[in-house]
Amino acid sequence: MATELSKSSQTELSDAADSKLPLALRNNLLDLFGQIEREFENLYIENIELRREIDSLNERLTGDGQTVEGGDPTKGALKTKASHSTSQLSQKLKTTYKASTSKIVSSFKATTGSRALCQLLKEYMGHRDGIWDLSVTRTQPVVLGTASADHSALLWSIETGKCLLRYAGHAGSVNSIKFHPTEQMALTASGDQTAHIWRYMVQLPAPQPPPDVSVSSLDCFSSQEEGEVDGEGPCEVPTVRVATATLKSHQGVVIAADWLVGGRQVVTASWDRAANLYEVETSELVHTLTGHDQELTHCCTHPTQRLVVTSSRDTTFRLWDFRDPSIHSVNVFQGHTDTVTSAVFTVGDNVVSGSDDRTVKVWDLKNMRSPIATIRTDSAVNRLSVSANQRIIALPHDNRQVRLFDMSGVRLARLPRSNRMGHRRMVCCTAWNEENQSCNLFTCGFDRQAIGWNINIPALLQEK
Repeated sequence: MATELSKSSQTELSDAADSKLPLALRNNLLDLFGQIEREFENLYIENIELRREIDSLNERLTGDGQTVEGGDPTKGALKTKASHSTSQLSQKLKTTYKASTSKIVSSFKATTGSRALCQLLKEYMGHRDGIWDLSVTRTQPVVLGTASADHSALLWSIETGKCLLRYAGHAGSVNSIKFHPTEQMALTASGDQTAHIWRYMVQLPAPQPPPDVSVSSLDCFSSQEEGEVDGEGPCEVPTVRVATATLKSHQGVVIAADWLVGGRQVVTASWDRAANLYEVETSELVHTLTGHDQELTHCCTHPTQRLVVTSSRDTTFRLWDFRDPSIHSVNVFQGHTDTVTSAVFTVGDNVVSGSDDRTVKVWDLKNMRSPIATIRTDSAVNRLSVSANQRIIALPHDNRQVRLFDMSGVRLARLPRSNRMGHRRMVCCTAWNEENQSCNLFTCGFDRQAIGWNINIPALLQEK
């Protein structure tokens, strides 16, 4: 039967001479349909065998009942016991049957549903080493920025994947990149113990004609598009080599940096166990924030208030309050058992922290004594992000996966990943861009690439 169906499917596809699908894609579809057919064939055989077992047990149950009723009435207890044990076994088989079918069907549903809700749209390839961090500009033109261990930061056209500009002012790994809220300025942190502020000017390439939807929706595996940077390094693009301002006060690797609200001050986090607050205009060091017992791993600023959160290998994160110029209060939070890799503010009054202890915790700023939600995962969590509008948490993992959760800890989706699709090594960072209708989530990793995804957020929340 399976052979006949397979032959029939191949004949129908081969006869479709007017099909617009490429031959490789058609063959791939045939292979996938064949796998689905084999799965359901195995399910069908298992179904028949389980039905036979159930029928046999029902016959035994009926037979036992007739024998007991026609015999000694004192054997009523035996009838009850036999009926009970046989019924239990029958029920167990039925449960096993239902579980096996549900598992197979749900696996197909999860795969197809995840791909429909989360689609890979663009790959940004050109760095010569792993990408630690990425972010999206907050001013026009909107471009993607990536920070890499290859000592450079690159700016990309989101739509075309073309590299627009290269920053080569650092002498060490570029560990983070953040953009000024209103001006065309970038802030990068580096292993050369400095943070740089530099200006950029980019011109977006002309928009490309929309691709054939019938092909692009299925062919998500292309590794490079026209205009992308090749894998050996950046093509001939404008290069900025001199910073507008260099912040030099740290005695160790500067692992992260961010702009405070308004963009007049920045905060940096370092392996020297301190975070520094600087004036942008003068590059003057305003405050040194000390207290962590081990190296810092990340820092983040509140989108609307003068609040800073720093994360550390000492298993804590600290909330620094600069709203009152005369009082700089600090609160220490000890909810994790391993390195806190990142802690970020959400729009509202929450902080979300991720850790190497494989957990993510959601905190309420008004009551930070204990988390309001805890997400337990199977792999260490790196630099996470939370979408501004729907507050969806995107978790990048050491095990190459990216998972989406809501603020109450309910898992929404896992981004599709295979040998030809998704990240092939550790995923270091995620960044949302909800203003873009197509690429609204970006991820980067140590496979030297950044990826733009389309997340169908309304459908995702509806399926919850």
